[in-house]
Amino acid sequence: MRADRFGWRMLLIGMGLGYAAVMLYLLFIRHRYPMAGYAYNLVPFRTIEGYLLNRDAYNFDTWFKNLFGNLVLFIPIGIFLPLLFKRLRRVIPFTAACVLMLLTVETMQMLLKVGSFDIDDIILNTLGAWLGLYISYMVGKCRELGH
Repeated sequence: MRADRFGWRMLLIGMGLGYAAVMLYLLFIRHRYPMAGYAYNLVPFRTIEGYLLNRDAYNFDTWFKNLFGNLVLFIPIGIFLPLLFKRLRRVIPFTAACVLMLLTVETMQMLLKVGSFDIDDIILNTLGAWLGLYISYMVGKCRELGH
């Protein structure tokens, strides 16, 4: 039984590292070109509101990726973190860890001039991670009930 748990843990770690590698590529390398200056938005919901109210000003690809991509791409964080770290199975510690991680990513994107620091990205990414946490919770509940 213990060897089985070790195998699952190693699989989770491997999948988590694979996910992290893909995210690093998407967030720092793919279609990223150095910007002339620093770009940032510190006003919550400004970018989200712009995409929602000015939908016709954006092509569908840009609109969809910025609203839903920022949400969907972070669902796995809500699955991997609680499975790998028991302390992160509770909402407050999980949210704190996610926000700290996302603040780091957004700051690095801005400082490296390969993206902007956008508080709305942090909001959407955190919502995605919460959705993943909820999925993890529901899967755990179904397993407990024997479904």
